[in-house]
Amino acid sequence: MSSTSLVYLEGLARNYAVKAVMSDREGNYADAINYYRRAIEILEKILQLYPDHSLNSIYKQWIGEYRRRIAELESLLGRVKVSAGGGGPGSSEDLDGFFRVVEKTSITFSDVADTEEAKEAIREAIVFPSKRPDLFPLGWPRGILLFGPPGCGKTYIAAAVAGEIDGYFVSVDAASVMSKWLGEAEKRVSRLFAKARELAKSGKPVIIFIDEVDSLFGTFEAEVGGEVRVRNQFLKEMDGLDNKMDPRQLVFVVAATNKPWRLDEAFIRRFQKRVYVPLPSKEARIEMLRMYTKSLKLDPSVDLGRLSELLDGYTSSDIVEVVAAAHMRTVRELFNGAGGKGEPRPVTFEDFAEVIRHRKPSVNREMIKVYEMWYEKYKAL
Repeated sequence: MSSTSLVYLEGLARNYAVKAVMSDREGNYADAINYYRRAIEILEKILQLYPDHSLNSIYKQWIGEYRRRIAELESLLGRVKVSAGGGGPGSSEDLDGFFRVVEKTSITFSDVADTEEAKEAIREAIVFPSKRPDLFPLGWPRGILLFGPPGCGKTYIAAAVAGEIDGYFVSVDAASVMSKWLGEAEKRVSRLFAKARELAKSGKPVIIFIDEVDSLFGTFEAEVGGEVRVRNQFLKEMDGLDNKMDPRQLVFVVAATNKPWRLDEAFIRRFQKRVYVPLPSKEARIEMLRMYTKSLKLDPSVDLGRLSELLDGYTSSDIVEVVAAAHMRTVRELFNGAGGKGEPRPVTFEDFAEVIRHRKPSVNREMIKVYEMWYEKYKAL
């Protein structure tokens, strides 16, 4: 097998591992399990195709760690899993696999770097009404739309909202809502909101989170009747949440999209708060670098402030991958030079600089301008 194939497989495994860790931190445990398994499959393929590869002992260690984490997450989900027909507050329900309930997330706004404007808008829309509904006689926004480039932490922010208010986090698999059976997709939407209202009766707020919402509620040139009916059912359910006569009904819908311009106008109006989640600022990049490098041995040459300047224009996910790739340079040297014995040398500034020279941002400046234009037209903080 060629070295090019090996590099490709290693990059693929690393990407799956990064997605697994990000999903794990965001509380998306089912997604994390899936990504961990994919990373294991690729690593096992490397072991099979390249039995003499110098990094195989490290890859075997990673496989063991990923399997242990999968077991932990499956145990966690299993403790709150119930059958589709039952389950009260605190249960994790997976009706046809299109949504799941997390009773408590460990993430709060203190874990979210920067994005102060977004956090303040969400505090006013969700946190304040949840803590003191009596102070809002005219009601409060029930829908919050988070939009911006991929990999900038929209899902992480949504999970942090649930943690901030100690509420239920109902994560919806948008791609699974649609059904080939006539009328089934609308029933799924109804069941989703019925479950959220049931959970809210316990007195705890409920966050319904829908990622990639444009795949469900965007406008398309060729639509079938089922897509229109699902959108109408969702809008009907959204209108039903705006019940100012029942302040106890603390159900909020947080939707995220990388393509806000595809959304239907009626859908946009239902989301009274429309929050732009931009690329991380310099301060946010420094904070992320501190967090992602805290378990690594850094050379004194590493200036995180200077490094953050080189990472201007990179997303949060990009930064994770840059740190992982810089660390891999030291591990690769250890195995190529000493056969894996001893400890890797400290990661230097040049390691990061070399990775950045070969790894460009995943979002270009022209696309950022498109987000900013849409924000100017539809902003609602």
